[in-house]
Amino acid sequence: MQNRQRGVSLSGLLVGLFILIMLALLGFKLIPSYMEFYTAKGAIEAVARERQGASIADIRRGFDARATIDDITSVKAADLEITKDGNEMVISFAYRKEVPLFKNVGVYIDFAASSSAQ
Repeated sequence: MQNRQRGVSLSGLLVGLFILIMLALLGFKLIPSYMEFYTAKGAIEAVARERQGASIADIRRGFDARATIDDITSVKAADLEITKDGNEMVISFAYRKEVPLFKNVGVYIDFAASSSAQ
């Protein structure tokens, strides 16, 4: 009796490596966009906490200072929507980021965040 060999063939290994490399490429391209979004979200939450009752210009200056330190380039102070919800100052933003993958293939990601607890 012969035992049948089991395992991954060379073609199966190559296909698996190709899929793994494509997923790694996608991750390396998308992760920085998500990191910048969460940094910007943290910045508006901190500014909203620290500058309750401040003027809109002060809030924008505070965000600009944090954006410079944290290297936030996708959201500018002019992009912030500042409203008042009762006694709470609510700062929000929304933007779309295009991430090119290769040649004419890319990904659009829509980001939106608010400093409110909702």
